[in-house]
Amino acid sequence: MKVQLLSALSDHNIDAAQLNSQRQLAISVSAIAEQFEHNLPLNLCLILDQSGSMHGQPLKTVIQAVERLLDRLEPGDRISVVAFAGSATVIIPNQLVLNPENIKSQIRKKLAASGGTSISEGLQLGITELMKGTRGAVSQAFLLTDGHGESSLKIWKWEFGTDDGKLCLELAKKAAKINLTINTLGFGNNWNHDLLEKIADAGGGTLSHIERPEQATHQFNRLFTRVQSVGLTNAYLLLSLTPHVRLAELKPIAQISPDIIELPVETNDGSFAVRLGDLMKDVERVVLANLYLGKLPPGEQVIGNIQIRYDDPSLEQEGLLSPICPVYANVLEVYQPDFNSQVHQSILALAKYRQTQLAETKLQQGDRSGAATMLQTAAKTALQIGDQNAATVLQTSATRLQSGQELSDADLKKTRIASKTILQSS
Repeated sequence: MKVQLLSALSDHNIDAAQLNSQRQLAISVSAIAEQFEHNLPLNLCLILDQSGSMHGQPLKTVIQAVERLLDRLEPGDRISVVAFAGSATVIIPNQLVLNPENIKSQIRKKLAASGGTSISEGLQLGITELMKGTRGAVSQAFLLTDGHGESSLKIWKWEFGTDDGKLCLELAKKAAKINLTINTLGFGNNWNHDLLEKIADAGGGTLSHIERPEQATHQFNRLFTRVQSVGLTNAYLLLSLTPHVRLAELKPIAQISPDIIELPVETNDGSFAVRLGDLMKDVERVVLANLYLGKLPPGEQVIGNIQIRYDDPSLEQEGLLSPICPVYANVLEVYQPDFNSQVHQSILALAKYRQTQLAETKLQQGDRSGAATMLQTAAKTALQIGDQNAATVLQTSATRLQSGQELSDADLKKTRIASKTILQSS
């Protein structure tokens, strides 16, 4: 078996006298490292912004980061590079990395900053290139931009032109359906964090912030390390619940680690499927499901079953299934709580994210006081889970609002990143 699948309830015990009980079910999934002799071949596409705002040092540092990444690729890995501004072009067609120095030379020659920012054209070409090398490989894109993308023009009820953001989101969803992962990197502080987060979430990837040009190599390396550790791809969590047990109606399932993502749930004949995407070796993918349990008879009861469906590129096999793991609850006539501290940490991590989201909504509505209060609450939640760095970022933003200051684009982006993950010291 190549998948490790574990589960735990926030409170394993249930009060038999209660007509309705709420519990959070934490599910941990990872690929078991010992089952893999070698790293899987990589099929990477770098989708790079070469709009006018990237001119000079920004583009130079991105090229340096790309060159360092090329140095880490191994025989059998594939690379493609797409550049976009007002339109997009393929700089390096999908190919095996046989001559890294030649690829570097072509990138240095062909990347030149000018024009607007059509992110969707770059993403579309990148997906096309990735599709040429998917067999037996981990296929991921790194989408880097410092801009917002083109917007459509709306006059009354008519819309003219293409809304770049909507098209990007559609493309990311389609990419996930064909087992491609899209990671996003926001360069500087003028990019659209709502759009890049949605693309990464829909594409099963991660959102990164390159605040200063010199951080580009570090962020590329961090992403590359994650991709290199992938053991299995196209994973789905399959969940079935027994009678008298149901999922919450609103935002029932969220990924907690390595990044927080609200996960869409597909329903099929009373059971549920949730796409997880690529599974890293010995790096837990933690998912939290919000359950409601009706009245159950006393004793140890099965309340549901979980299973993982996945592809194994090393064997070129698709649709493999892990063993079914039952989920138990202990129904007591004389109730005593049996809280799980690790599940509680996951609950708090999700609370931090949602509190920050609520703060951003209040800020957009002009409720600065309400936004500051929610950011303070999120900062306290971060402290509860030991995330000191996020607590500092969130509290700093709250303090600025309380003192009458505006939050800069940089502040908003730091706040968003702090809400989604455990921040590492830089």
